[in-house]
Amino acid sequence: MKLKQVSVFMENAPGRLADMAISMGEAGINIMALTVAESIDFGVVRMIVSDFEKARKMLREKKFTVSETEVLAVEIPDEPGSLGKVLKIFAEQSLNVEYMYAFASRRQDALIVFRFDDMDKAINILKNAKVKVLTSEEVLALAK
Repeated sequence: MKLKQVSVFMENAPGRLADMAISMGEAGINIMALTVAESIDFGVVRMIVSDFEKARKMLREKKFTVSETEVLAVEIPDEPGSLGKVLKIFAEQSLNVEYMYAFASRRQDALIVFRFDDMDKAINILKNAKVKVLTSEEVLALAK
């Protein structure tokens, strides 16, 4: 259920993000979900990609600073109030969401990527609440 997320730390400079995205495309790696957090001097690009190992290797060869983080992809109804209901479940169980971002797909339901302070607790809470957590295989199938 846990997914490997590629996190890329890079200087906040014109063209650096483009260099990364072009390199991913040239390597045949599909970026399936993406978020960018920035500060004055640097940014953090977080991605779910079609081939984690290939992406990590290629990015390191291109001199990007790369790390691996575990996240969950959660499926919720694509309708008003759904996200609030899921977030309320976490709040009631004292589970902290470190960050989250949307995942584009062709599915009818919305997909959200979450990073929690306690991933195993999050999985149990989601299962007990009957919220769909996608497996790595299900997520990678979306890239095809």
